[in-house]
Amino acid sequence: MDEKMVKNAIGRLVPTEVNGKNAIPFQGVGKFRPTGRKTAPSIATCADYPDDGNKVVPDLKTALQKAGLKDGMTISTHHHFRNGDLVANQIFDAAAELGVKDLMWFPSASFPCHAPIIDHLESGVVHHIEGSMNGPLGDYCSHGKMRGLGVLRSHGGRYQAVQDGEVHIDIAVIAAPTADPFGNANGLTGPSACGLLGFALADSQYADKVIVVTDNLVPFPCVPWQIQGNYVDYVVVMDKIGEPEKIISGTTQITKSPDRLMIAELTAQFVRDAGILKDGFSFQAGAGGTSLAFAIFLKEMMKEMGIKARFVRGGSTQYLVQMLEEGLTDYILDGQTFDLDGVRSMRENPNHVNTSPFTSYNYHGKGNFASIVDVVVLGATEVDVNFNANVVTHSDGKLLHGIGGWQNCLFSKCTILPIPSFRDRIPVIVDEVTTVCGPGELIDVIVTERGIAINPKRQDLIDATKNSSLPIRPIEEIKTEVEEIIGGKPQKPKLGDKVVAVVKWVDGTILDSIYQVLE
Repeated sequence: MDEKMVKNAIGRLVPTEVNGKNAIPFQGVGKFRPTGRKTAPSIATCADYPDDGNKVVPDLKTALQKAGLKDGMTISTHHHFRNGDLVANQIFDAAAELGVKDLMWFPSASFPCHAPIIDHLESGVVHHIEGSMNGPLGDYCSHGKMRGLGVLRSHGGRYQAVQDGEVHIDIAVIAAPTADPFGNANGLTGPSACGLLGFALADSQYADKVIVVTDNLVPFPCVPWQIQGNYVDYVVVMDKIGEPEKIISGTTQITKSPDRLMIAELTAQFVRDAGILKDGFSFQAGAGGTSLAFAIFLKEMMKEMGIKARFVRGGSTQYLVQMLEEGLTDYILDGQTFDLDGVRSMRENPNHVNTSPFTSYNYHGKGNFASIVDVVVLGATEVDVNFNANVVTHSDGKLLHGIGGWQNCLFSKCTILPIPSFRDRIPVIVDEVTTVCGPGELIDVIVTERGIAINPKRQDLIDATKNSSLPIRPIEEIKTEVEEIIGGKPQKPKLGDKVVAVVKWVDGTILDSIYQVLE
C-alpha cells in the first residue's frame, strides 16, 4: 500500500487516506466527537419542474442523461429487494451505453444478483464500490481487482456518511414498488411490494438528483408515501423492478441443525435466567437461521410466563409478525422486511411501523432506537478470546458479507452472539479475528453448543446467572476444547500486504483493514 498506515485504538493498522479522502483511525467506542453541521443538497426551484407535477420520463437512460450523469459521479441504490433487485444492473448498463466511466457505486448493500457489475468494474464504467459486497463482488474485491478501496459501513454508518458529507451522492436511483408521477413512493403496495424504503431515505434527502423507478405508477397522491416527491427529480416506469420472492434468502430461513437449535434454545434460556425476559422488555434478532429459532423459543417462554414485549425491532419475519398478531408485542419497529409476511403485515397493521437508519441506527444524532433495546441476538463469522467479532470475512480471509445493522445493534443493553463452535471443522472462536467489525467491549455473551461465555466486563450478567443451570464457561476453555477436537489451531488465511477494503465504525472512523487474499 502507498497510503500511510497507522495503528488505531485497538491496535489494527488502517490507512489515513481512503479513495482520496482523509480518514480518521478508530479512537475507541464513544471517543470520537464530530464537529460542524450536517451537509445539504443544493437549493432547488419549482420553476424547473412541471406545473402539473408529472415528472415521468421515457426510460432510465433518459433520466440519467437529464440528471447530468458524467464521469466520476457517485450513484446510489438501496437493497430492499435483496437478491431480487432488477434495477441496479440496468443503471450501469445504461451508463456503459452512454460512455460514462469511473463511477462510484454506493449501494446500501449488494447481492449475488449484482455479479454482472463485475463486467462494468472490468471495463472501467464503475471505478469502485463503497457498500456491502455479498458474494461475487466481495470475492472480486478480495482478490485485489477493484481499482479503489471498498468501504464497508453499517446501515447507520451509511446514513451518517451521507448526512455528514463524507459521501456526496450525485444521483440516487430509488426502486419503488408504487409511485405517483410527482415522485411520492412506497414499498407497501404493487406487484413488487417489498415493505419499506428506509435505506433510501438519506439518498432521497441528500442526493443532488433523485430518480424514482417503479413498475406500479398510480395517480397522485401515492399514499402513504415513504419517499416524498418533493425530493424527486424524475420518475421512470419499468415492466418489473424486483422479484419480492427473492427478498427471502438462505439467511432468512429457520435452522434445522440440531446443534444450532440447541444454541438457539440456550440463548433464550440465558435471556430468561438473566432476568431480561420480563413484561415490557424489547428485543431484536437477526435474520440468520439460529436467530430466527431463538425468536421461536423466546415466544414460547413469553407465553408460559404470561408476558409481552413493548416492541421488537425488525428486520421483520413471519415469526415476528405472528408475535404481533398474537398480542405478544405492542409494536414491530421495522427497518427491513425479510419475507412477504412482513410486507403484508406492514401494509395492514398500523402497529407494524416502518423506520429508517436515521431513527434506528444513526450514531451522529440525538440518540437512536438501538440503545433502547434490552437484548439483541446476532450472528458472526468469527469471535476471538477478547470478544471482538467479525461478520464480513471468512476463515479464508475472503470478503463475502456486509455489516448491515450489526454494528449499530451492539449498543443494545445486552448483545448476544449465538454461534457454532466450529464450521466445516474450522473453529469459530480464535485467538484474533481476521477482521474486527465489532469491539469486544460491546459484545456481552457468546453462546455455543459447548457452553456459554460471558464477557468478564459484564459482572452483572455473571452474577445474575451464577445459580442457573446454564453451561457457563470461560471463552478460552471453549476455544481449547474445540482445538483439541480438530487437532490444533486453525491455519491463518493467506493474505497479502495490499489493503482492498476498510471497515468503518459507526462514527465514521476506520476500525480495520481488509487485505488481498492470496491463493
